[in-house]
Amino acid sequence: MSKRKTWGELRQRRLEKPAARAGYQHAQLAYELGRQVRELREARGLSQRELAERMHTTQSVIARLEGGGSKPSISTLERVAKALGTSVDIRFGSPVAAGY
Repeated sequence: MSKRKTWGELRQRRLEKPAARAGYQHAQLAYELGRQVRELREARGLSQRELAERMHTTQSVIARLEGGGSKPSISTLERVAKALGTSVDIRFGSPVAAGY
């Protein structure tokens, strides 16, 4: 009889593969960007629709962005920042193993 693996064990095993790790890191970044946009929008008392109107886009675009389901360009992030009255600050973090 085999022992069932926990979600954490399965996740760790999958993340050993470089392609899976890269995909996970991308999803994590998209989610974090979306979380920050949502928090800024809510702090300013705006609905997704109101933010979309300020950006001349649709509410569904904002929903995808906030949910981490899109890969926004720098120009899109600049439009978000302008609509929210803030700036875009891009920086590099700690070094990670490159795998080569």
